[in-house]
Amino acid sequence: MKRLVLCIVAAALAATLSGCTFLSEERIKLRDLDFTILSEEKIPKELKTIIEEKKKEPFQITYTDKENLYICAGYGEQSTGGYSIAVNELYLTDTAIYVSVSLLGPESVESGNKTPSYPYIVIKTEYLDQTVFFE
Repeated sequence: MKRLVLCIVAAALAATLSGCTFLSEERIKLRDLDFTILSEEKIPKELKTIIEEKKKEPFQITYTDKENLYICAGYGEQSTGGYSIAVNELYLTDTAIYVSVSLLGPESVESGNKTPSYPYIVIKTEYLDQTVFFE
């Protein structure tokens, strides 16, 4: 009976310890990915159609043509124009691709300019069969 209890306690302790290590694993960057920001005329037609459908609300999507991976982020409707989007990071780990982008406000807001805009970015990078996580 003592052996059985000891085995159960040892198994529970091993499961707990392995669970803790799993939770504390750090994400290890293998390398930064080279990328290009696409102008509107260079976006593939199918992707452009998808963006047009989604641009009024914030979105994060990926698209591939099996040669390239396109990572897209949109910030929905903004009350004026003049916004830009910065790519903070784009890198590969052994299990995924991570991307971080930021919306940058207009430098100056003209009091008469009330035309809404729909800022988004399309990042083109090499095709990798990995899940993309937006940070």
